[in-house]
Amino acid sequence: MQATTTFKQKFSQFFVVFLPIFVTQIALSAMAFFDTSMTGHVSPAAQAGVSIGVSLWIPIQTGLNGVLNGIMPIVSQLMGGGREQDIRFNLFQGLLLSLLFSAAVLLVGGLLLDPALAFMNAEAEVADTARKFLICLAFGVVPLFGYTVLRGCIDAMGQTRVSMAITLCSLPVQLILNYLLIFGNFGFPKLGGVGAGVATAVTYWVIFLIALAVLHRTQPFADFGFFRRWHAVSWPKQRELLKLGIPIGFATFFETSIFAAVTLLMNRFGTNAVAAHSAAINFASTLYMIPLAICMALTILVGYEAGAGRTKDARQYASIGIGSAVFMAAVTAVVLLLFADKVALIYSTDPAVTALIVQFLGYAIFFQLSDALATPIQGALRGYKDVTPAFFITLVAYWVIGLPLGYGLAVYTPLGPFGYWLGLIAGLAAGAVLLLLRLFKVQRSYRTLPE
Repeated sequence: MQATTTFKQKFSQFFVVFLPIFVTQIALSAMAFFDTSMTGHVSPAAQAGVSIGVSLWIPIQTGLNGVLNGIMPIVSQLMGGGREQDIRFNLFQGLLLSLLFSAAVLLVGGLLLDPALAFMNAEAEVADTARKFLICLAFGVVPLFGYTVLRGCIDAMGQTRVSMAITLCSLPVQLILNYLLIFGNFGFPKLGGVGAGVATAVTYWVIFLIALAVLHRTQPFADFGFFRRWHAVSWPKQRELLKLGIPIGFATFFETSIFAAVTLLMNRFGTNAVAAHSAAINFASTLYMIPLAICMALTILVGYEAGAGRTKDARQYASIGIGSAVFMAAVTAVVLLLFADKVALIYSTDPAVTALIVQFLGYAIFFQLSDALATPIQGALRGYKDVTPAFFITLVAYWVIGLPLGYGLAVYTPLGPFGYWLGLIAGLAAGAVLLLLRLFKVQRSYRTLPE
């Protein structure tokens, strides 16, 4: 990254940072996409089991990944302030934190998995698939969280194309293993939904080990000597990472867990409704990678400029990112309007399921518009290291407004399962408005600083 002086230069640098992040996020989300869509061609029960497993795992994964991403604004501001020599120490502390989180997830997951599945009261075959899928996935927890820290450091240093190349390596691994283990091709056991869990865990190890090798041996990272010296645990630095990361993680958790909660509540409407809802959410989540990538790009660019004290430039990057997200949301809305029936066939060939998917995708259009505002704004706020208010805003928007409203519409009106989606849309819209007001306030406070 480098300082820019004109709007054209900023627009160019924004896309240089954004595009590799977007490709990376698509590759990461493709893991869940491949799991859900490929098991849909085994049976609705297999797809529903994997969908429930993913719904239980994704909020935990994204929430803790969000906490670990607290390293991004730290490293980006170090880069902007010319303190690159401090990056190694911060990276090492982030890796130690990722190990602690991995141990906690494995311990708590081992204790709560069976009670959680019993509470859902899913069909026996569906619950069994979900349980075995998550047990297999557990073997990939350590490398996944470790890779999150490594990738956050790489991206915050402006080397987003490197993390893109690493993550793209996951796609052929995931596809091949899914093909072999889900369907039992070439003499491999036919594991159905369970095979998706095995494939995902192995894929996490592959990208983690590649990232370690890249940081240790290739430029510009090798000069930092990231792994030539070990550091003891620094509790002040751990507190700093958690102070930034916990609000980010919880804000992410509140957003993703609301969708997981709705997926679980969909059980009352039958297996077809769960499968269709999960497929539509999965596709909407794939489209969500656009504003999410913009969010991460803004964290890096706004943090870089804020760290250097260039507050006007930081505001301009925020405007570029939010405007780009709104435009892209309009494009994806057109895609959904024109090709919803074709999208449905990716996930299932069951006529009853595909008909429901098409209806759910109609509601997903409104998700894109709200996400186009809310998610990039959170990225800009993280660049300023202003993270706690977004935590409270997402809590209120999704869990105080979105879920209760959705439950009321689904249970007490003829809307049925679609009522949940209307509630989610209302929560997303409320969150977008509140976050925008917060960004204006933060930017006004920064205008008092020297340009």
